[in-house]
Amino acid sequence: MRQSSVPLPSMTALRVLLALAERGSTTAAAESLHLSQSAVSKQLLTLESLLCTPIFHRQPAGMIPTEVGCVYIEQARIAIKAMEDAAFRAARLQADPHVLRLKVLPIFGDRWLLPRIGDFSQKHPEIEVQHTTFTTDSASEQPDGAFHFGSSPLPGTEAIRMFGRDVLLVCAPSYLARLEGARTLEDFARATLFEHSRTPLHWAQLVAWHGKPDLAARNIIRFEYYTLVLRATILGQGMALVPPQLIESELASGQLVNAGGIRYEAGFGYWFSVPSNRRPSAALLAFQEWLRTQF
Repeated sequence: MRQSSVPLPSMTALRVLLALAERGSTTAAAESLHLSQSAVSKQLLTLESLLCTPIFHRQPAGMIPTEVGCVYIEQARIAIKAMEDAAFRAARLQADPHVLRLKVLPIFGDRWLLPRIGDFSQKHPEIEVQHTTFTTDSASEQPDGAFHFGSSPLPGTEAIRMFGRDVLLVCAPSYLARLEGARTLEDFARATLFEHSRTPLHWAQLVAWHGKPDLAARNIIRFEYYTLVLRATILGQGMALVPPQLIESELASGQLVNAGGIRYEAGFGYWFSVPSNRRPSAALLAFQEWLRTQF
């Protein structure tokens, strides 16, 4: 059964309604909206005519919303917020070709992206790169692309798989010397192993990959931050399982070594993902092209 259409107020009328509810008079509402007092009064009368009932009680102390007015004021706030969000999202679909917003994992940014981002900036000085470590609810602040660590691309994205599958058992040369000739998994099971509590690069995965799932490590220390895992390892306090791309300078300088040549292939890695439902900006396309040359 077809329902009869209900007349809807304009956005201007809703803004007037909210200004009156907040300011309490047509004069104050007009000032806040940069309208004339007569224009505000006209919008209010039109809205009340549309609803066939008063929206405010006119009192000497100011305008007080009626019961109907309270309902309409509440819904007007929701409606205006929804339209503002839609406008922000529409604006993001028309991305600024000269601005690139990236969500970056702290350890990845510090260890891999930071040493390289200067090369991208030299090649594309017209692009402003903005970095964030979190995703905001604001549609206007959503990143153009995100780096993440996992077994697969993020849902609803198109992704470039970068690295992280190859994982090395590493330690400082001084720590390896203290292990007195240790070379095998059984030898290193007696060592201190540092792990990140939320990253699945653990001793259990290493020994399982080598067909020795029952070989337990004697001492595992877990940190909440991967930077502490790396710092403790570089200082010679123990060993860690790390993708070599995150410790390139330490491996090159000899600060860290691949203990016994032991490694394994993880089912995880680093990805760069972009929303599949958003048209990429020129800045994003340039960054993706550059990124493919870096690994």
